[in-house]
Amino acid sequence: MNKILLLEDDILLGETLIDLLEDEGYAVSHFPNGQDALDATFENKFDLYLLDINVPQIDGLTLLKELRDASDNTPAIYLTSHQEKDKLLEGFNNGCDDFIKKPFDNDELLVRIASIFKRTKTNNSDCVGELCHDATHKRILYKSHELDLSQKEYKLLLLLMRHVNSTVPKELILDELWNLSEGGSDGALRVYINRLKHLLPEINIQNVRAVGYKLVS
Repeated sequence: MNKILLLEDDILLGETLIDLLEDEGYAVSHFPNGQDALDATFENKFDLYLLDINVPQIDGLTLLKELRDASDNTPAIYLTSHQEKDKLLEGFNNGCDDFIKKPFDNDELLVRIASIFKRTKTNNSDCVGELCHDATHKRILYKSHELDLSQKEYKLLLLLMRHVNSTVPKELILDELWNLSEGGSDGALRVYINRLKHLLPEINIQNVRAVGYKLVS
């Protein structure tokens, strides 16, 4: 049974989510403030964090950053009413795996959670379908054949693989592929995306308009 930590200060919404998730067979621990949630992570091992952002004591963004700084790589989804791109980018930079904006459809939430657990299982084997990452030799193979990738193409494809079935914001990709002195651009990123699509015509890499890119398994 997968264990989920839910950080949500809206008690009614929290209770609704508990009922929804437990009906799906998940074990849910609900906390209304960030400090209690943080304390719980020291005492329990969770498989997923569902985090609101604006909560008392420790907000969701700070909480996840503290967990990542402590080498806690548990997958995390933000449940938030924030619409600003800077919050979205901050969340990804702090180590979140996905966002879902309030109000949200319950079925969509369940699909996102199932996708996270599927991806977690995939990442544990370092493969997404027939794409496999050889971390020892820093290479990516497709159908057991090594891909001829530049350093940036390697970093880009690996980033998409690690966030499979989730949209990776363009800002995060640019930060990963280019340092400040290089000055990456949307146009340069499109060149690398198109190169990957040419190398891997059977792999579904989607452009999520005005947001980023997604590798769909």
